[in-house]
Amino acid sequence: MDEMLTRALLHGYRQVVRPGLFRARGGDAEKIHEDMIRALGIAGGLPGGVLGAGSSVMGTGKGVELAGISFPGRVGVAAGLDKNGLAARAWAGLGFGFAELGTVTAQAQPGNPKPRVFRAKQSDAVINRMGFNNEGAAALASRLDGWGVRRGNAALGIPLGISLGKTKVTPLEGAVEDYLRSLRLLADKADYIAINISSPNTPGLRSLQDGDALRELTRALVAEAKVLNPSNPVPIFVKVAPDLTWDALYEVIGTCELAGVAGLIATNTTLDRKGLKGDDVRLADEAGGLSGAPLTVRSRAMVARIVQHSSLPVMGVGGIMTPADAQAMFDAGASLVQVYTGFIYNGPALVRGINALPHN
Repeated sequence: MDEMLTRALLHGYRQVVRPGLFRARGGDAEKIHEDMIRALGIAGGLPGGVLGAGSSVMGTGKGVELAGISFPGRVGVAAGLDKNGLAARAWAGLGFGFAELGTVTAQAQPGNPKPRVFRAKQSDAVINRMGFNNEGAAALASRLDGWGVRRGNAALGIPLGISLGKTKVTPLEGAVEDYLRSLRLLADKADYIAINISSPNTPGLRSLQDGDALRELTRALVAEAKVLNPSNPVPIFVKVAPDLTWDALYEVIGTCELAGVAGLIATNTTLDRKGLKGDDVRLADEAGGLSGAPLTVRSRAMVARIVQHSSLPVMGVGGIMTPADAQAMFDAGASLVQVYTGFIYNGPALVRGINALPHN
């Protein structure tokens, strides 16, 4: 019965709600996204928890213990959906078991020139080249502080991860200190920290996945986390790109294990355009990362490889468009999953469907 209801809700969203949303604001995908986050932020702040009443995963018995964190549910908000944490009070009410806010940078920045978000509707995909547009780490820290958020206190009902990126104007040789600056501002607000070194939209960022650069960065952040809280340092996760070769992935795994990283997040958006269909092929030359259904198989394969070659826990993200996609990701070895494009295309019913999956 629950599966039938989920299918009906998914169908209704795709056939009725989504067409109207996608036509709003002249079809400007970024403006529509901003409106959605703003509306969720208002709704999440209303008294009485009216948003998503009955949708919370608390007490369902489908929680996960990972890196010392109690996640009440296995599906979370992926980084990029709520860059500045404006809707952080809403996500629990929509059934999410955790939310990864950001990506934020040490300095506020506007991101890349617009337009920078393109829907590939026939492919259930999005191309974006946002470029870490955000208000900065200090602004996010202040917002969370105002809501009483402290690491581990579940003030907003669910654990919060925070994704950190490099400020664009910071040269690569200054990347470590740039990330450390953000970590120092946010470590006591986050249940875990994600190091985003895999976005294709900041020049040179993906080179931080390589050899010595990754070794220096991960060791520095893990060490600083211990300095900030010697008895219980905040767990550090690393988010990897789907475009890594297997050998490069194995090198990343080894470096992260030696550095004491708590886990991996696989994957970010891809530069590959093979999954575009029909009229969407016209978008192939747009710069940026591709997300959504074209990433489903590759992200799952990355998760499986990580699990086969490491004991590090993995959060699976990329191309999770249906509950079945989430189940396949769990089957591949992911401990948790995150959604972004799947949520845009399929709405809260996707979260409901994932939460209804059996937990073995």
